[in-house]
Amino acid sequence: MNKVAFVFPGQGSQYIGMGKDLHEKYEVAGKIFNEFDFIMEKNLSNLCFEGTEEDLKQTINSQSAILAVSIAAYEVLKSKCNIVPDYLAGHSLGEYTALYAAGVINLPEIIKLVQKRAELMNEAPTGSMTAILGMDDDKLQQIIQEASSAGIICAANYNTPDQTVISGETIAVEKANELAKELGAKRVIPLAVSGGFHSPLMKPIAEKFEKYVNNTNVNDAGIPVVTNVDARSTVDKAEFSSKMIKQIYSSVYWKQTINYMVEQGVDTFIEIGPGKVLSGMIRKICKTANVYNVYNVESLEKTLSECVTEVGV
Repeated sequence: MNKVAFVFPGQGSQYIGMGKDLHEKYEVAGKIFNEFDFIMEKNLSNLCFEGTEEDLKQTINSQSAILAVSIAAYEVLKSKCNIVPDYLAGHSLGEYTALYAAGVINLPEIIKLVQKRAELMNEAPTGSMTAILGMDDDKLQQIIQEASSAGIICAANYNTPDQTVISGETIAVEKANELAKELGAKRVIPLAVSGGFHSPLMKPIAEKFEKYVNNTNVNDAGIPVVTNVDARSTVDKAEFSSKMIKQIYSSVYWKQTINYMVEQGVDTFIEIGPGKVLSGMIRKICKTANVYNVYNVESLEKTLSECVTEVGV
């Protein structure tokens, strides 16, 4: 029997109109969006369906919007088939959808917690992030070490064997960008972000976030969640609480997360939520993986027809 993992995207996956057709066709999706609108006391649904690109990319909006679409898509998939994943994982923000799907945090509380996370991260100190393509980890660590003489810098996201995102103080990131070009990186792409996310610069934000995590009801997981900060699975509620705080200033070990699940026997991944960013990453990490998507009605129907047969449900 094939092992299956559900994975959920993070910031950067948003697009105009996301979730609209799921909302129109499936009552369960409508209920999710209504709950977000009610608890947040704002028309998040309209932001997802009709919002501008500029509005959607703002941290204060995008985190809750992506969470809403991802949970709605997950609930629709769950209502249409009986695939029970062996593992759950999410990229940065996406880990919160995984925690919801695992039964770790209920819907009203995850909405409030992510809203607070977005508000705090929106206050992040200035900093920069850059995607470095075509450079091995050893050479990249050498660059980070050299650039650290200029300021705080680290590897923020280990996305694929070919792509790592660095983050930190702007002067240090700019120095690393120049070093990467000199040492033969295929591409050096500065990212349009408001802060140095997933770096030590975010520790003051994590300290503020801790009290909100501590006031949230957290349960043991019904399905193992492979967490960003260590690329290992857990079902323990105490671990989830500490890792939610740590994740804000720690590296996202995404390629290691996928490799871990593959080592545990997972050969089928279903990305649930807006876009196909993670699907592209997974195919680069594990070329033999079966990868499916659920982000709109068409992709849902395609996944139901192809994947359900594949996993023998």
